[in-house]
Amino acid sequence: MTMPLSKLEKFFYIDKLVVHSLDLSLYQVSVVIDEQEHYITNEKGDYIKAISILEIQKICRKLKVKTWVLRQQSAYDEMIGMPNGKQDNTLEVPLSNNKLY
Repeated sequence: MTMPLSKLEKFFYIDKLVVHSLDLSLYQVSVVIDEQEHYITNEKGDYIKAISILEIQKICRKLKVKTWVLRQQSAYDEMIGMPNGKQDNTLEVPLSNNKLY
């Protein structure tokens, strides 16, 4: 599911904001509201992407977020020939928005 950034800016509080690490310098962002995850889009409906976490924080600076996390899923298991679906290797690391932008 997706939700535009402008609509999210009107929310009182957002439970969790997830910065997805897709590649070395490519990030997308989603939010968790009432236990449902929504990817954030711009007004054109395009997913919000950035080349740094600071850029994501700057884009989302008006959101009232309780918890920020960085989420990464590794392709290492596939690279060494382990079967898919055996174990989830998702890593979530807490982030803080220290407003360095």
